[in-house]
Amino acid sequence: MTISLHQASMPVFQRALGNLRHVLEKGEAFAAEKEIAPEVLLQQRLIVDMLPLVRNVQIACDLAKNGACRLAGIEPPKFEDTETSFAQLYERIERVLGLIRGITPDQVDGQEARQVTMQTRAGELTMDAQSYLLHFSIPNVFFHCTTSYAILRVAGVPIGKLDYMGAPAQGAQDGKGQQPA
Repeated sequence: MTISLHQASMPVFQRALGNLRHVLEKGEAFAAEKEIAPEVLLQQRLIVDMLPLVRNVQIACDLAKNGACRLAGIEPPKFEDTETSFAQLYERIERVLGLIRGITPDQVDGQEARQVTMQTRAGELTMDAQSYLLHFSIPNVFFHCTTSYAILRVAGVPIGKLDYMGAPAQGAQDGKGQQPA
């Protein structure tokens, strides 16, 4: 069985952002319960020279949005990075999820060899669409989702691996061919 470029990208981005929203919701509830100002949690960092939670969420969204659009051969829309609340971050996540849901397999599949060019801090980067997805886009989305999770966890939010991973994917099976509970 083969997997298409669309199957390897859009559901992965959707799941990552859905799970990111979930851990953010737990973070927001934790802040309310502990009477921590939400903006304090949103500015939390793992260490002083790393980006805060709010910026990691923005970047995770941008990477998923840009990845989806570039794979579809369309120009990614630019989002302003003005979010200062959990509600605004949820809106950003939902905007990206809506965009991703609108990208069809016909726009992506069969485009594995198409060249993707983007500007990075190190200069212009060009690679084929499959390499872009597997070696740039997905790892970067997960880096920023993981960092967001870690920031919340170090702040004391009671989240664990299942919060980060979410429920087993549809079609997942254990070693005996059964879907996990």
